[in-house]
Amino acid sequence: MIWSSAISAFLASLVEFVEALTIVLVVGVTVNWKSALAGTGVAVITLIGLIGVFGTALVVYIPIEILRLVVGVILVLFGLKWLKKAILRYSGHKALHDEEALYEEEMRAMRDRGITLPNRIDAFGFATAYKSVLLEGLEVAFIVITFGTTAAQTDQEKSSALLYSALGAVLAGIVVLVVGFLVRGPLTRLPENTLKFGVGIMLVSFGTFWGGEGLGIDWPGADLALLGLIGVYLLTSFGLVRYLGTIPSPTRAKTSASLQNEAALVNDPILPLSQEELN
Repeated sequence: MIWSSAISAFLASLVEFVEALTIVLVVGVTVNWKSALAGTGVAVITLIGLIGVFGTALVVYIPIEILRLVVGVILVLFGLKWLKKAILRYSGHKALHDEEALYEEEMRAMRDRGITLPNRIDAFGFATAYKSVLLEGLEVAFIVITFGTTAAQTDQEKSSALLYSALGAVLAGIVVLVVGFLVRGPLTRLPENTLKFGVGIMLVSFGTFWGGEGLGIDWPGADLALLGLIGVYLLTSFGLVRYLGTIPSPTRAKTSASLQNEAALVNDPILPLSQEELN
């Protein structure tokens, strides 16, 4: 189970780092890279301190059974939040998260403030980068702590699992930074909704498994029961996507109406058709 903490932390961290990187890129391009990197660096130091303090407290003071039960419930709720959004997006009931649109929106907001000298640390740019990295990183810290402190039995294994979990998150951060440096823009091609769907399945499955262990459930097949839980949640989620896809969606209706209006404008750019005329 120790290796699973690294993989889980890596996958969950990818989602958060992509969102944080989008804002950091905006600060670097529109203000200056000194402000962006300074805000990011201070946020990372803050996160490292949080992981060190609260991770150690969890390992030392809380019994593993209680920890697994509490964390299991939290992970299920946390995973269901991501899973719900991903299912709604796949079924057309919620618009896909558009990193490029977010990037352009932040670019306009930053440019409205004016240009800052490149050799100074701008307070607004610093705060923007710090806030985004800290807020997204707090979720990463939560994942690192929970996976690191519940994926083991002995104190020695807990320390190792926490280290593996932290390394998984660090590796995810490095991957996103390298990709961001190479593309020099928002990571619009990264299938974020797919990541959130997969991570949601993973969190709900691990949360169910650990919560069951906290309640004293002896899972058949031990750790292999995780595969069964993942399969059950996958099939259930796919079924929900198909079912919700058959229900009329305001998002799809809005998109269809927009396309019809665009077509009307092309045919008659002076007098666009009304919605009643289109129907």
